[in-house]
Amino acid sequence: MNNNLLLKEIKDYSFGGDFTSKEILEQPNLWLKVWESLKTIAPDISKFLSKAKFNTKMHVILTGAGTSAFIGDILEGPFQKGTGLITKAVATTDLITHPELYFQNDSEVLLISFARSGNSPESVKAVQLAEQLSGKVMNLVITCNETGNLIKHLQYSEHLVFLLPPEANDKSLAMTGSFTSMLLAGLLISDIDAINDKKSEISTLILYGNKIFNEYLSSLLSISKLNFERAVFLGSGTMKGIARESQLKLQELTDGKVVCKYDSFLGFRHGPKAVINENTLLTYIFSNNKYVNKYEVDLANDVSNGRAPIFSLGIMESRIENIHLDLEIILGDGKSELSEEFFAIVSVLPAQILGFFKSFYFGLNPDNPSESGMIHRVVQGVNIYPYKLIVKSK
Repeated sequence: MNNNLLLKEIKDYSFGGDFTSKEILEQPNLWLKVWESLKTIAPDISKFLSKAKFNTKMHVILTGAGTSAFIGDILEGPFQKGTGLITKAVATTDLITHPELYFQNDSEVLLISFARSGNSPESVKAVQLAEQLSGKVMNLVITCNETGNLIKHLQYSEHLVFLLPPEANDKSLAMTGSFTSMLLAGLLISDIDAINDKKSEISTLILYGNKIFNEYLSSLLSISKLNFERAVFLGSGTMKGIARESQLKLQELTDGKVVCKYDSFLGFRHGPKAVINENTLLTYIFSNNKYVNKYEVDLANDVSNGRAPIFSLGIMESRIENIHLDLEIILGDGKSELSEEFFAIVSVLPAQILGFFKSFYFGLNPDNPSESGMIHRVVQGVNIYPYKLIVKSK
């Protein structure tokens, strides 16, 4: 099986999807380009971050809207660990409605914005509110579009922009390459002084991505043809953010015809497990941390003893004993290992592919699956209002 399967499906169905298929398939090559691009400006990034690290009052907010916000969810822990700076992920959609919860006039913030287009109105407003309400602001923008409005509104603060390679600026509605490439950029920036030491992990990441395309496309195509109406994605730690992005990818590419949920493995026990029925696709995104696996295996076995989903899928780096799934996507060969954070990047690919094929299954165009025009590549219909802090008297 090879990459031509995706292109063959396009020709067979004649519904489009040229952009989406190309953007999914190009991701391993794109990851290498991101690493190479960051290496060239690593000294500038290191110098910029050093100013934040030596400021005891400085804290980090990772932000974006939609899929770009999920990057922050995944990076919150790794970025805090890598930089030593207190880090919090807050979506721009929360920052602009309740800015006083995150920006104060005695606080100093490094606002790291992730943006595919940089044209979402919330992204620009979040930067403006940070400058309006915070004592000091530094802006780091990681974006795929050099002409985005976000970049144009940085003139009032100390700032740095990392522009991703042109291929990262997805043309299709659903973010695929833009998501994984911005996520990779964020991970590399969190430990920017060691970027030259990441070459082996980048090589393994690319190996795993190509393995999905070369060995599992046929299986994922078969799964997409099953008659499931619900899908659940589970992940722990950084993988929970991947589960969140996975559920969005399948849901938006099917125009909501498949209703999706996400949760952590442990959190799923506390009520959400009731969603499983015979029309549910259940996907486990397993950590490659053996300690974490103990909890994940317990949950998977607990589910196996209850109502059975229509299909159970597991994504893992190495074979996990004592679980029973309908399909295991095993990416490692026992010789190479990725850190948990890097393994998260490649773990989203199966959901992208499932969403692509399932879109065809419903007769949709993956490049623009929203038949009603409910969702768009760049969000529409958002009114931005001036903000004035209201201080209540005691």
